[in-house]
Amino acid sequence: MTTLVDTIQNIFSEEGILSRNLPGFEVRSGQLEMALAVAQSFEDDDIWGMPANESRMLAVEAETGIGKTLAYLIPAALCGQKVVVSTGTLNLQEQILNKEIPFIKKHIAPELSALCVKGRQNYLCLYRWHQLYNSPQLPLFENSHLDAVSDWLETTRTGDRAELDWLSDNSALWREISANSSQCLGSNCPDGSNCYINTLRRKAARSQLLIVNHHLFFSDLALRRFGFAEVLPRYESVIFDEAHHIENVATQYFGTSISHFQLLDLSRDIEKICEESSTDKKHDRIIQAAKGLASEAKHFLSIFPRDRGRFPFLEATEKIPHWQEARLRLEESLSLVISRTEPLATVNEAWNTILRRAEELLTNFRMVADAEQESYVYWYERREKTVILSASPVDIAAELQKSFYKEVKTAVFTSATLTTGGSFSYLFDRIGLPPNTPSLRLHSPFDYKNRTKLFVPANFPEPASADYMGKAQNIILEVLQASNGRALLLFTSFKAMHSVHHFLEDRLPFPLFMQGNAPKQKLIDLFSREKHSVLLAVASFWEGVNIPGETLSCLIIDKLPFEVPSDPVIMARINKIKEDGGNPFIEFQVPRAILSLRQGLGRLMRSTTDSGLLAILDVRLFTKQYGRLFRKSLPESPLIRDIKEVHHFFAQP
Repeated sequence: MTTLVDTIQNIFSEEGILSRNLPGFEVRSGQLEMALAVAQSFEDDDIWGMPANESRMLAVEAETGIGKTLAYLIPAALCGQKVVVSTGTLNLQEQILNKEIPFIKKHIAPELSALCVKGRQNYLCLYRWHQLYNSPQLPLFENSHLDAVSDWLETTRTGDRAELDWLSDNSALWREISANSSQCLGSNCPDGSNCYINTLRRKAARSQLLIVNHHLFFSDLALRRFGFAEVLPRYESVIFDEAHHIENVATQYFGTSISHFQLLDLSRDIEKICEESSTDKKHDRIIQAAKGLASEAKHFLSIFPRDRGRFPFLEATEKIPHWQEARLRLEESLSLVISRTEPLATVNEAWNTILRRAEELLTNFRMVADAEQESYVYWYERREKTVILSASPVDIAAELQKSFYKEVKTAVFTSATLTTGGSFSYLFDRIGLPPNTPSLRLHSPFDYKNRTKLFVPANFPEPASADYMGKAQNIILEVLQASNGRALLLFTSFKAMHSVHHFLEDRLPFPLFMQGNAPKQKLIDLFSREKHSVLLAVASFWEGVNIPGETLSCLIIDKLPFEVPSDPVIMARINKIKEDGGNPFIEFQVPRAILSLRQGLGRLMRSTTDSGLLAILDVRLFTKQYGRLFRKSLPESPLIRDIKEVHHFFAQP
């Protein structure tokens, strides 16, 4: 009998399906090793030394060029199980759906049924659309947009907003008509038979392979703890790509939050239901309660400091005058909405939804305001127009062990960056995997030794020095002159990026682009087209940027990417490690910085023919003891310390 492992061995062989049908395919030992390991994790017999009735875990670090996507998708397509593939980015989802899945269906698994499942807010709610289209609020939106949506509804099968390429990310119209779970009428909805979410659920139930992002997966997993689910059906196994994001994303959904916007939305929706259902005076009392809630929400926003960012919640409330009074007023306004909604909820599903939302908001607010659970960190985030109160678990490992690992047959974790200093221990500890979890480290097949150099300037000030920025600006300019542009500069702060941009804008003969001056994809497109241009960026550009070829021949990173330890969640995790007798800097902060650095450096080599310079303007790699942990995690690029060697490298043909 042919096993899945045998089948995978044949598919990835010299004479296999991939060699015969995939243009440019070449057998890569790392890809085959990964595909076989994933296939083994799906087999029912006793593998990895684990009993057949226990969950099988596998961690695979597959650096750029391994071909990890096909290495896990093909075994998943052939394993006969219902598998969820969870990704960190939309780009990877689109690649899987538009490139890999069609190839697999055509050449390997013609019966494969695969579906991309997004969060509810990505789909139109027919009920809310009909309510808006027939309401007095209609003139608030452009007729052309309303007509475009109306025309689209004549043809769409999915109701997915991605089909509306003209719709802005922050569209006020979409907020009015999206299928938000808090406003769903459920089985009582008059449009339930045609509902796009219901259709999606039916399709998902019939599909073998579901492609989701981490946010949807952990949102769904968090709801399952209470017996609900968002849109995902029961699944047997999960593959996490870009698995280095799991801790951060899971933290969001295993916690609790309440925002001033949610309170205003509830108040507005109450008034809308009253306007649409009746002008009867019986609704006057609930409208009055809704307006009172809106007033309290605005007052609540005003009492928090105006500085934007994330801050410890308890420290803030100690400085807010009359905090307890403000808290009590908000609780009372929510309680009043609840008491006046309860009689209406017994006869109308719309009011039942309102009641459920109000009760949930009150529960969430009290959980954060009480701040009683020692296993949680309590914090607030101030944005331009709202404030969000949150309670987040300090440690998600126990939650994953309890609510996830025991519920699946197989869980595969993969990314280009999972190890620090060559070890998986940081990842395993943070997400609760046993220390003996089977793992593979697959190095990039790209020739870093002969096609790249790593430049760390000698006799250079450390980042904390007063003269660091001036020295960094000058050496960046000289490197860019040597590379003739063709460079991506990644910064650890907006302040540093803006400072360098101001310094360079009148000194470079090349086009100079900066994050924030245009949408991310537009900047990447401009940079890709302008061969000798320079792009400055922070944050999201450290990963997911894929620009092969000569256009990106120089990658400069200003500092080792340590996170700001004042972030409340980071601070709580640091304090927890201290309380347990550990060293948070070495056990937590350094590994996180290493993973970020490796992601950033991975932007340079995207194909076997790429070459270029990696530059890190941070001598702590050599002056600090922890620098060796970073150096141990870097690509095998020959080290150069003198700017003259940079000029020599780029002068070579």
